[in-house]
Amino acid sequence: MWHLVLLWGCLLLPGYAAMVGPKEISGFEGDTVSLQCTYKEELRTRRKYWCRESGFILSRCSGTVYAKEDGQETTEGRVSIRDSPQTLTLHVTLRKLTLKDAGKYFCGVSKLGLDESFLVSLLVFPGTSHPSTQLDATSAKDTQLSPSSSSSVSRVSIPTIRILAPVLVLLALLLAAGLIALGSYLLRWRKEAQLATETQRNEKVHLSHLKQRLSELDPGVFG
Repeated sequence: MWHLVLLWGCLLLPGYAAMVGPKEISGFEGDTVSLQCTYKEELRTRRKYWCRESGFILSRCSGTVYAKEDGQETTEGRVSIRDSPQTLTLHVTLRKLTLKDAGKYFCGVSKLGLDESFLVSLLVFPGTSHPSTQLDATSAKDTQLSPSSSSSVSRVSIPTIRILAPVLVLLALLLAAGLIALGSYLLRWRKEAQLATETQRNEKVHLSHLKQRLSELDPGVFG
């Protein structure tokens, strides 16, 4: 049972630190923003992508843009991405931002089973266009909104379902294991009780036969 629990945990728990990047980026309408997500060595040959998060309960990708394996830049609409296996970095550029672009996006790596991904929140503010912003995985600073505004506080934005799913599965497996153990104990207790009852019944029958035999041999013993 514990091997099954560990297997489910390995399949469902997200691969922490397998891919990292800025948690939040921001810009004004018309701006161009760039970011970099870095990944581990074992993901070097895997296919990289950028997509927008969609779905209310289960997170999924929409508008996915895949990076070319030869390191050349891929451009679809206002989005450009480029994989640099030499530096283990995925470069993403978003041009001519609109208010509708605001939302959550994934830097992702395709792999067998659950993809490795990192969630990035994009904030878009109305106003005059500002110089393009570039963020990389080693920078913890958010894009400044204006000279008078303070930096936005970074926050971890991991889909709630990705945290709760493995916990719920583990609890369900532990509950199942407990129920199985309880059922086994009750079955064993029932068998022991039946065996004790049968033993007492056999003893009574044997004693009855013994009395009858003794009575036949010496009627005065029980008379």
